[in-house]
Amino acid sequence: MKAPTRRALAKQQTRAKVLTAARRLFSEQGYEGATIRDIAAAAGMSTGAVFANFTDKSDLFREIMLTDMSALADAMSAAAAGAPSAEQALLKMFMAGYAFYQTQLPLARAAFSVGWSPQDGPALRSAPPVQVLHELLLGELNRAAARGEIGADADLELRAHMLFETYLSNYPQAIFGGWNLAALEARSRDQIRILLAGARRS
Repeated sequence: MKAPTRRALAKQQTRAKVLTAARRLFSEQGYEGATIRDIAAAAGMSTGAVFANFTDKSDLFREIMLTDMSALADAMSAAAAGAPSAEQALLKMFMAGYAFYQTQLPLARAAFSVGWSPQDGPALRSAPPVQVLHELLLGELNRAAARGEIGADADLELRAHMLFETYLSNYPQAIFGGWNLAALEARSRDQIRILLAGARRS
């Protein structure tokens, strides 16, 4: 495998600087408040250098979010490993996600702003790293069905989708309501229990 050229290394370093500056400004000012000009200045480069690496602000933000989604998927998968029941595994996955963003709630706020926008939202929500989160939830339900904990005919795909939407729905409580992890855990436990209730074998 050929070593990257000096030019390729310089491009990687430029992208890394831009992404670091953008993450900080999106966290501090939100998606709408952070401009490409501000990001370029924070990275110590021209706007032209930013546009040489990213199409526009949404492209830049999307890369940050997708990088986070990959790391988040790893954290959720690790948290659920070895859990004795679907309910406990799903709760651990939810809490790993909330803990991931607990120290960077302004960035989570920006993600919600973009994720639900008609322009950029569909592309972000349907991106492969985001779909991996859905697949993790579905995988946990499939394992529960294989153990006989829930019925295999319980429309697991739909339940996984509902669990994912439920997971997302709690973020506003943390972002705008000031809920801590203990409050989010109590709410999530009740939600998961309800969503699994109809799937349990009698």
